[in-house]
Amino acid sequence: MVRKRDGSLQVFQGEKVRAGIRRALADESPTESELADAVANIEAALRSQGREVPSDEIGNQVLAYLRTLGDAAYLRFASVYKEFRDARDFEREVAALEGTD
Repeated sequence: MVRKRDGSLQVFQGEKVRAGIRRALADESPTESELADAVANIEAALRSQGREVPSDEIGNQVLAYLRTLGDAAYLRFASVYKEFRDARDFEREVAALEGTD
């Protein structure tokens, strides 16, 4: 189960994760098998945390996966997930990425 930001509970929906990853990797054209593997790995990581996880943790897991694939996909997803408002948000995130390399 997923605890949403508003406090409500929702069943984990792997298709939402798959869609977010697919959009972030639009230039890469991932195969359905690659997407399925990514979603399965993320879901397994979430299940290991217990029966209920905060929705933020799903986003963090997706970001961690995308980070392994490259900065462009990571930033695409982060810009929506973290609700970037302007160029400064991108600059901060890029600076953070550069600090983790």
